[in-house]
Amino acid sequence: MNPTKVVRERIKTLTDLPNIGKAGAADLNLLGIEKPSDLVGRDPYEMYAELCIIRGCRQDPCVIDVFMSVTRFVGGDDPKPWWTYSAERKKAMQGRREA
Repeated sequence: MNPTKVVRERIKTLTDLPNIGKAGAADLNLLGIEKPSDLVGRDPYEMYAELCIIRGCRQDPCVIDVFMSVTRFVGGDDPKPWWTYSAERKKAMQGRREA
């Protein structure tokens, strides 16, 4: 859903979450996430790695940004567009490559 249209009190399904449509909900379902509360405490990088394994190929790294947006939202942050997290992800991924 478009982050500007999200109303926290009306979140019932995965597609009610910011930045999650049918395809994103399907990805979350593959990870065993069936409802928004299942995202509490989840690590977006671990979710991404697991999704890559399940799908059998590397997914677009922007999926991490989407996962960051929803895990942060269920943790209490305001809804934000997924691309808000791109710079943070790129910096974190660079650090992981250098390690």
